Amino acid sequence: MTEPEINQDVPHSARVWNYLLGGKDNYPSDQAAGDQALDVLPEVARLARESRQYLNRAVSYLVEEAGVRQFLDIGTGLPTADNTHEVAQRSAPEARIVYVDNDPLVLVHARALLTSSPEGACEYLHTDLRDPDTILKEAARTLDFGRPVALMLMGITEFIPDHDQLFDIVDRLVAALPSGSYLALYATTNVVHGERTDQAIEMWNQADGTTPMTARSVEQITRLFRGLDLVDPGLVEITQWRPVHPDLTGDPVDGYAGIARRS
Repeated sequence: MTEPEINQDVPHSARVWNYLLGGKDNYPSDQAAGDQALDVLPEVARLARESRQYLNRAVSYLVEEAGVRQFLDIGTGLPTADNTHEVAQRSAPEARIVYVDNDPLVLVHARALLTSSPEGACEYLHTDLRDPDTILKEAARTLDFGRPVALMLMGITEFIPDHDQLFDIVDRLVAALPSGSYLALYATTNVVHGERTDQAIEMWNQADGTTPMTARSVEQITRLFRGLDLVDPGLVEITQWRPVHPDLTGDPVDGYAGIARRS
């Protein structure tokens, strides 16, 4: 299989996010895009940190309270501290994880760094959320879709601008999950910072070659959980989803998060 080329001249969301988190796996184009966003919306750096902390809390809940042992993490981004498999296998070494991303730089780092415990499994798919059938077919080589699976869509849904297309994709993925499975996600909105968030997104969308990004209303994000049962506290601003220290959550950010169960 021919390796896809890495385009260093076009900013990519996974690499920009890595830059905002203080990582080193990014290029000047990503740094420039991140700096532009920070000029308009300094809070985006905190959103990056809070979203990562939410992922950790979500995986911990799914493993320790919901008993999930299989994860399909789409749009995983570049490896950093406490990736999904690390959090899951810390409590359940037998957990099995399939990562999905469309950035070849992520592929390179995933192969080097995303190493499973001996008891579990950790695989990586280089494909796109827009191709759910391929994702499900390839993920079935590692995951048993006869047992509960946690579908993780962390900060990825905003890169499918068409609402109906996104709803259809999520419905297709959820329909393949057995009873007792979960959908966990966070998505970008603009209900906190309003016009400044809209301006930062517009700047991103105007850059040559970037994948367009769309902020969604809370109602539209809620639609992604159609037919599922939201667990407490429901769909909430990201810092409010089961915070470790409720009195120290700080100011809200433009991300909403939730986890729901398929009956």
